[in-house]
Amino acid sequence: MEDRKQQEQASPAVRKRVQDNFDRQGLMAHLGARITEIAPGRVHIVLPSRPEVSQQHGFIHAGATSAIADSAGGYAALTLLADDSEVLTVEYKINLLAPAVGDHIEAIGTVLRSGRTLTVCQLEVYGVRDDGERKLVANGQQTLIRVSGDGGGTR
Repeated sequence: MEDRKQQEQASPAVRKRVQDNFDRQGLMAHLGARITEIAPGRVHIVLPSRPEVSQQHGFIHAGATSAIADSAGGYAALTLLADDSEVLTVEYKINLLAPAVGDHIEAIGTVLRSGRTLTVCQLEVYGVRDDGERKLVANGQQTLIRVSGDGGGTR
């Protein structure tokens, strides 16, 4: 299984590029989100549950849920593009299926189609408990546009 996991990982150069770009995002740092997996066309982002990202009923706020979903899709798209390219979200739709509860939430962005200009991604967010129980709390779809990279972290 470990060999299969290794094969599914993006190259070290792509992982570094994605992680460096992610590290320049003020919102992700502010929320306390981190990337846990970078594979070709697929990125996982985890956000720990804490009072700063909750809403008035104690669930993780839909804004935080949506933000990490959007970033997971964007970085999934970036894994498939040339080094001189960046992406910007054109649109996304997210369905909130259940309250976002758990010890953390995990967003998974998966590329459905990568084109020359537009990329479409599937977005999934799971509430995850420390015992490993996972529940789908949101899903959606996203369209991104490729833009020329300027070195400034255009996401």
